[in-house]
Amino acid sequence: MEDDGSLLPEDELLADALLLEDERDELEDPEFDIKCLLQEAEDDVDPGHSSSVKELDTDADKLKKKTAEDRTQAFHLRQNLSALDKMHEEQELFTEKMRGELRACRQRRDLIDKQQEAVAAEIATEEEAGNMAAVGRLQAVSRRLFAELENERDLQSRTEAVLKESENTMWHIEIQEGRLEAFRTADREEVEATGRRLQVRAAEQLCREQEALGKVERNRLLRIRKSLNTQKELGLRHQKLLEDARKNHKVAVRFLKASLGRIREQEKKEEMECHEYMRRRMDAVVALKGSISANRDTLRKFQAWDRAKAELAEQRVQAEKKAILAQGRDAFRHLVHQRRRQELEAQKRAFEEEQKLRKQEIISRILKEEAEEEKRKKQHPPTSARHRLTLRDKTWNYISDFCKKTTVPTNTYTLDYEAAAGPGPSRLLEVVSSELIQGDPGASSEEETLAEPEISGLWNEDYKPYQVPKEDVDRKPVGGTKMDKDILERTVERLRSRVVHKQVVWGREFQGRPFNSKPELLHFQDFDIGKVYKKKITLVNTTYTINYCKLVGVEEHLRDFIHVDFDPPGPLSAGMSCEVLVTFKPMINKDLEGNISFLAQTGEFSVPLKCSTKKCSLSLDKELIDFGSYVVGETTSRTITLTNVGGLGTTFKFLPASEPCEMDDSQSALKLSSLLTYEDKSLYDKAATSFSEQQLEGTESSQADMQSRKELEKLDKEQEEEQPAEPERLTTVIPPSEEQTEITLGEVTEGEIGPFSSIKVPIVFTPVVPGDVQARFKVTFKNPQCPTLHFRVVGVAIDVPVWVPKPSVDLKICMYDRLYQDSVLVHTRSKAALRLKFEVCKELRAHLELLPKTGYIQAQSSYSVQLKFLPRHSLPEDAGRYFDKETRVLEAPMTIWVADQNKPVGFTVHAIVTTSDLELSPSEVDFGYCTIYEAIRTEISLHNHSLLPQEFGFVRLPKFVDVQPNDGFGTILPLETLQFCVIFQPTKAEEHRFQLTCKSEINRCFKLSCRAVGVHPPLELSHYQIKFAATALYDTSVATVYVINSHLSMSSPTHSKPRIGSEDASPMGPTSFEFLLPPDSPITISPSVGTVWPGKRCLVQVAFRPVLPEKLIRQEALPLLNKEMETKSFRKNMAPQRKDLHGLSFSVLRAQNRDKLFKVSVPHVLEMRKRELRPSSDEYQAARATLLRAFQAKFDTFVVPCVVASGDIKDRKGSEPLSFSPHNTLYLELWCPTVAPSVVVTSHKGKTIFNFGDVAVGHRSIKKISIQNVSPEDLALDFSLLNPNGPFVLLNHSSLLRAGGTQVLVLSFSPHESILAQETLDIITKRGTLTLTLMGTGVASMITCSIEGSVLNMGYVIAGESVSSGFKLQNNSLLPIKFSMHLDSLSSTRGRGQQQLPQFLSSPSQRTEVVGTQNLNGQSVFSVAPVKGVMDPGKTQDFTVTFSPDHESLYFSDKLQVVLFEKKISHQILLKGAACQHMMFVEGGDPLDVPVESLTAIPVFDPRHREEAEELRPILVTLDYIQFDTDTPAPPATRELQVGCIRTTQPSPKKPDHPLMVSALLQLRGDVKETYKVIFVAQVLTGP
Repeated sequence: MEDDGSLLPEDELLADALLLEDERDELEDPEFDIKCLLQEAEDDVDPGHSSSVKELDTDADKLKKKTAEDRTQAFHLRQNLSALDKMHEEQELFTEKMRGELRACRQRRDLIDKQQEAVAAEIATEEEAGNMAAVGRLQAVSRRLFAELENERDLQSRTEAVLKESENTMWHIEIQEGRLEAFRTADREEVEATGRRLQVRAAEQLCREQEALGKVERNRLLRIRKSLNTQKELGLRHQKLLEDARKNHKVAVRFLKASLGRIREQEKKEEMECHEYMRRRMDAVVALKGSISANRDTLRKFQAWDRAKAELAEQRVQAEKKAILAQGRDAFRHLVHQRRRQELEAQKRAFEEEQKLRKQEIISRILKEEAEEEKRKKQHPPTSARHRLTLRDKTWNYISDFCKKTTVPTNTYTLDYEAAAGPGPSRLLEVVSSELIQGDPGASSEEETLAEPEISGLWNEDYKPYQVPKEDVDRKPVGGTKMDKDILERTVERLRSRVVHKQVVWGREFQGRPFNSKPELLHFQDFDIGKVYKKKITLVNTTYTINYCKLVGVEEHLRDFIHVDFDPPGPLSAGMSCEVLVTFKPMINKDLEGNISFLAQTGEFSVPLKCSTKKCSLSLDKELIDFGSYVVGETTSRTITLTNVGGLGTTFKFLPASEPCEMDDSQSALKLSSLLTYEDKSLYDKAATSFSEQQLEGTESSQADMQSRKELEKLDKEQEEEQPAEPERLTTVIPPSEEQTEITLGEVTEGEIGPFSSIKVPIVFTPVVPGDVQARFKVTFKNPQCPTLHFRVVGVAIDVPVWVPKPSVDLKICMYDRLYQDSVLVHTRSKAALRLKFEVCKELRAHLELLPKTGYIQAQSSYSVQLKFLPRHSLPEDAGRYFDKETRVLEAPMTIWVADQNKPVGFTVHAIVTTSDLELSPSEVDFGYCTIYEAIRTEISLHNHSLLPQEFGFVRLPKFVDVQPNDGFGTILPLETLQFCVIFQPTKAEEHRFQLTCKSEINRCFKLSCRAVGVHPPLELSHYQIKFAATALYDTSVATVYVINSHLSMSSPTHSKPRIGSEDASPMGPTSFEFLLPPDSPITISPSVGTVWPGKRCLVQVAFRPVLPEKLIRQEALPLLNKEMETKSFRKNMAPQRKDLHGLSFSVLRAQNRDKLFKVSVPHVLEMRKRELRPSSDEYQAARATLLRAFQAKFDTFVVPCVVASGDIKDRKGSEPLSFSPHNTLYLELWCPTVAPSVVVTSHKGKTIFNFGDVAVGHRSIKKISIQNVSPEDLALDFSLLNPNGPFVLLNHSSLLRAGGTQVLVLSFSPHESILAQETLDIITKRGTLTLTLMGTGVASMITCSIEGSVLNMGYVIAGESVSSGFKLQNNSLLPIKFSMHLDSLSSTRGRGQQQLPQFLSSPSQRTEVVGTQNLNGQSVFSVAPVKGVMDPGKTQDFTVTFSPDHESLYFSDKLQVVLFEKKISHQILLKGAACQHMMFVEGGDPLDVPVESLTAIPVFDPRHREEAEELRPILVTLDYIQFDTDTPAPPATRELQVGCIRTTQPSPKKPDHPLMVSALLQLRGDVKETYKVIFVAQVLTGP
C-alpha cells in the first residue's frame, strides 16, 4: 500500500505536465513576455549596480577583442609563472637544508676545538708526570682530532660555496618573478572580472526562473478549477457504471449456473466412460494373462521336444563317432564336415522358404491391385493413355520373367540326416508365425490400402497420398529390387547420352580420362571411429580444349561416411585445375573401398577411394639364429627384432614351438564357434524368442549366412591342399615336448608392441650337454588377424676335460668368528696330467681359503682340496653381491684354472652365515622413582638374532632386583623374542645404578644398564590394599584407610628421614595429599584432598558403587528398538491391506508381511544404530533391568595413586594448586567384587528413573511403582527422606518385603512453580540399596502474539463497509492451553466507567477512551473469531478481527483481552479504526471536535442527495511563525497534512486495506496574522 501511495504523486505530476502543455495557449496571455519582466527587474535595481554592470560589459568587450596570439602568449606566461613558483619553493627548501648543514658543521668544529684544547692540557699533564705511554696515546688522539678538523673545514667551505650558489639562483628567480608581476596582477584581475560576469548571468537566470514559476502557478490554479468539474462528471459516470455492473453480474451468474450444470453433466459422462474403459482394460489384461500361460505351456512342450531330439541326435553322433574311430579315421574332422553340411542345408532351406513367402506376398498384392483397378475402371473409365504400360504391368512382367528363369530345388536329404541335425528352424518358424498371424486382425486392413490409382485426383477432398507399409519397407532389399536397378540404369544412360559429347580438335578426337587427379588414389589410413578426416583432390583438365566437371557422387555403401564438397568451377581450359574437399567420418571399424564419380563433358571418370582400418603388420628380421660352437658352461646371447609397420598395436608372446598358448586356443575356439554358430545358437534361441525378433534379425542372419558359406568354402580348399600332418593344428591340446634349457628366451618374452615400433628379444645359449642343440620358437599375438611367426635357433656344445662332481658345497648354517672345514673333490677325463690352480674370488679371500692353491691331477684320476671357512663380521661388506644381507645366504664362486684350457672349472660354496648376538631391548631401563613401600615391574625383551638356538641366563643380580620367569634362565629358539619381567623393590632412599648381565652358552655376555631412585615419602598409608565385600549393582560399599605422617624429627638417628634419592630430607610440618581416581571408575574417595600434621593421621573413606557399562546397555537396547520398529512398520503396512483381506488368503498375507518385514528390518537396524539412546528412555531402562536380572558376578582391580605435597592446603592463595611432587606418590590397590541386586523394580519395564513429565502448576500427578525381592530371604525396608518443601511425596511405605514378594509404592508430584524438579528415593536393605530417581517439570502457560506494540490499527473504512485483519498466537509451552477472547465493549463493568467524566476533560494530553465510539445500530464495531478454543503445544492459532462501522467517526476503539484457563489475562490488544462517508480524508489538522459523540440522533440522508446536503468540512491548521532574532531571517513555519483515498474494492481477509496517502506541506513566510481557506481536491487516477 505504501508503494501505491508513493506512485500516485508521480502520476499526478505527469498528468499536470500534460495538461500544462495542452492548455498553454489558453492560459497564457499573448502580451505576456519574459523580456519585459527582465527589463522591469533591471530598472528596479539600484543605479550603482547598473553602473557596475555596464563596467563589466565594457571589460568583456575589451577581452573579446584579444587575438589568438595574445591568448597563446598568456597561456605560456602562466606556465612560466607556475614553473618559477615551483623552482622558487625548491630552492628555498634546498637553501634551508644547506644552512642547517652549515650550522651543524660549525658546531662540530667548535666541539673539535674544545676537544683539542682538552687533549693538549692532558698531554701537558702527562708529560709533567712522565707517563710516556699516555702521552703517545694522547698525541695519536690529537692527530686524529686535527685530521677531523681539517675535514670539517673542507666540508664547511664546500657547503658555503653551494649555499652561495643557491642564493644566487634564488635572486635570479626573484628577478624573473618581478618581471612577470605585472602579468600576474592582470591575470588576477581578469579572473575576478570573469567571476563577476558569471554572477550577473546567474542573477538573470534566477529572474527568468521566477517568472516561469509564476506562470506555472497560474496554470495550476486554472487546472484545479477544471479538475473539480471533471470530478463531478466522473462521479456521475462511475455511479452509472456501478449500476450497469450489478445488472451484468446478475445475468452472468444466471448463465454461469447453467454452464456449470452442463460441465458437471459432461464430467459425469466422462467419468462413466473412464470406468467403462478401465473395465475393458482389466478384461483385456485377464485375457492376456490367460494367453501368456497358454503360450508358456506350448513353449514348454516345444522345449521338451527339442531336448528329446537333441538327446537322440547326440546318441547318434556318439555312435557314429565310435564307429569312425573303430575304422581308424579322424572323428573330429568328420563331425566338422557333417555339421558344416547341415548348416548349409538349413541355410538353403530357410532361404528357399523366404523366397517362396516373398513371391506369394508379391503375387497376392498384385492380384489385389488388379481387383482394385478393375473396380476403379468400372467406376471411372479411363479416357486416355491406355496404350501405356503401368507400373503394375511392368512389375507383373518382371515377376513372370523371373519365375521362368529360376527353378525351385528339391530337398534330397534323408530323414535320418534331418533328425541328426536336430529340429529344423523352418518348422518352428511356421508354428510361431501361424499363431501370430492368426492373432493379428489388423494385417488385412493394412493390406487393403495398397491398391491406389496411379494418378489420384487432387480435386478429391478426402485424398491422402499413398504410404508404403512398414512391412514392405523393411522387406525391400538394400539398394532396391532388380527391376528398380534396371530402370535406374536405363534412366541414367538416357540422361548421360544427352550430356556427354565427343571432343574433336583439329580433326583429332580426344579419348581417355578427361581429368587427372592428384593424388591418383585417395587413401585414408589408420582411421579412428568418431574422428573426422579431410583431404583435398586436385583435378587437372587433360583434354584438348575447354571442359566442364560435375560431381556425380560416391557409391552407395560410402554415402554414410564420405562427404564431398565440390563447387563446380565452370569452364576449365586445358591444363587448368580445381580442388575437391573430401571429408571422411568413420562410423564402423571396417575397410572401405569405392570411387568418387565425376561427369565431364567428354565422359564420366572416377577417383578411387580407399579407407583402411588400423592393422598389425608384424615381421621378424631373421628366421634362423646360428650360435656356432661354445664350450659347455659358457653363455652367449643373440637378439631377434620384432617389427610392427602397421598402425595398430597388439600383445605379443615368445614361446617354444611345442608349448601350447592361450592365444592359439582362443583362435581355434573362434574357428570352431564360427562353424557351430547356427545349430548351437540360432536354432534353439530362435525357438525361444518371439517372431518379431526373428523379423528384425532376418537381414543380419542372411548376411552372416553368406559370410559363413564363404568361410566354409575356403576351409575346404585349405584342407585339401594341406599336408596330412597339418590337421593336428585344429586340436586345442598339444602334447608338450621335453623342456629345452640350453637355448632359452631372455627376460623380455611378452608385452605390448605399439604401432610403427620394434622390440628386440634376446635369445640365450647356455650349453650343458655336449652335442648339437636345436630349438624352435614361435611368436603369438592376441590379435587374431596376426599370423603366428616361427624362427629356429641352432648351436653346438663342446665338453671340457676337468669337472667337479659336486658343483655346490653346502656348509649349512655358520656363525661369525668360528672355523668350518670341508673337502672338494676334482675329477679329470684327460689321458695326461694337468696342472690345477685353485682361486678364491678377491672379495672372499679374507674369509675363505683353498689349500693347496696349486696342484697336479693325474690322468683319469681325482684330486682333493681342503676348504676352510672362517667368516668375519666384515663379511657382508667384503662379499658384496655374493652375500644377501636379507636372507644371510653366501654364494661364493670358486674357480679352478686348468692349464691349456680357456674355460675354467667352477664350483660354488653355499653357507648361511648368522650371528650369535642376543639383543636386550630396551638398551637402558629407567625404573624412575620408586617408594620403599612398593615395587616397580618393567618388561624387557630378549631377541635371538641367530638362526641357531642358544642357552642363556641372567647372572650376578643385585638383592633388590629379580628377573622372572624361571629366575632369568632358559633356551631361546632361532629368531625368537622372549619377554622378561624385571622387578625393582628398593629398601632405602638412594640412587641406584646397576647392570643386568645375560650370558650365552658360548660365554658371550650381554649387559643391560639400569637405574632407579629409591624414595622415602613423607606420608604413608595404614594399608595399601582394600578388599571390598561383594557389592550389588547400583549399591555402595565403604571402607576406611588412614593417611599417616610419621615424620617427627629432623635429627633422629634411629629413623630414616623422608627424602627423594640423595636429595635433602623433606621438611617437617604439615603435609597435604590428593587421591587421583581413574576415569569412568566406580570408586569414590572422600576426602580426596587433605592435610596431615606430624604425628597425626587422617581418616579417608573409599566408596565402591558398581554400575553397568553404558555400551553394554546400549547393545542390549538395540533388539528392543528393532522389535518396536518392526511392530510399527507391520501396523503401517497392515493398514492399507485390511481393505483387500476378503480377496486374499491368510497364508498369502502372512507370507507378504514376512517379506516386507524382512525388507524393512535392515534399514531400521541401521537407523537405530545411529539413534542416540538417552538414559531416561524406556528402551534404555528396560535394557538395564534385563541386564540386572541376568548379571553374573565379576571381579575388578583398581590402583589409585595418591600424590603428596609439603604444606597446608589452606595456605594456598585462591585456586593456586600445591606443588605436588610426582616422586612421593603412594598407590592404593582396590579389589572390587560385584554381584546382582536383591531388590529390583518390576513395573515400568524395570526403570529406576521415573519422569512425571510436564504438569501444570497447581496440578497433581501420581505414579505407582512395583518393587520385588529377588533374594532368598526376607528383607526389612527403610526409605530415605524426601524434601519436605519439594513437589515429591511418598504416599505409602512398608517395613518388610518377603522373599519373592512385591510391594507397590505410590508417589505424587505437585509443582508450585515453573521448575524442573529432581530427587532421589533410596530403598535401603541389609543386602543393598535401590535408588529411584524422580523427575518432573512444572510448566507455566506461555503464548506469544504476532502484533508488535499491542496495537492493531484497522485504518480508514467507508461507513457501512467492513475490513478484516489477522494476527497469530503461538503456544510456546509444552501443554495444551485453553483460551478465550474478551472485548471491553462487551464487558459487564463497562457501565461503571461511562458514569465518570470523559478523558479529554480530565487529561488534555489523553483525549480518547479505551472503548471509543460504538455503532449506532447496537452491534459491536469490532469482532474476533474464534472466541474460544484450545492451542496444542508448539502450534499457532490464527485470529481474524473484523472492523464494521455504521457511521462516520475517527474515534472507534476497543480493547481485546486474551484469557487463559478462564482466569489469567495473557495479552491486551488495543483495536483502533476510523470511518468516513467519502473516499477522501485529510489528517494532520488541529482537532475541532471531541472524541465523545452526542446522544442526539444523527440525521441520515439519502445517498443520492448526500452530496447536495453536505458542505465542505473545515480543517483548522495553525502555523506559528516565531522570530527570535531580528537580524537574521527566521525559518518558515511548516505544517504537514496527509490526504488519503480509501479503496472501494473487496477487503483483504488477512490485513487491513491501507488507503492511498499523499502529503501536502504548508509553509508560512513572514509575519502574517490572517486566516486563509485551503481547498483539497483529489482524484483517483489509477486503481489497484
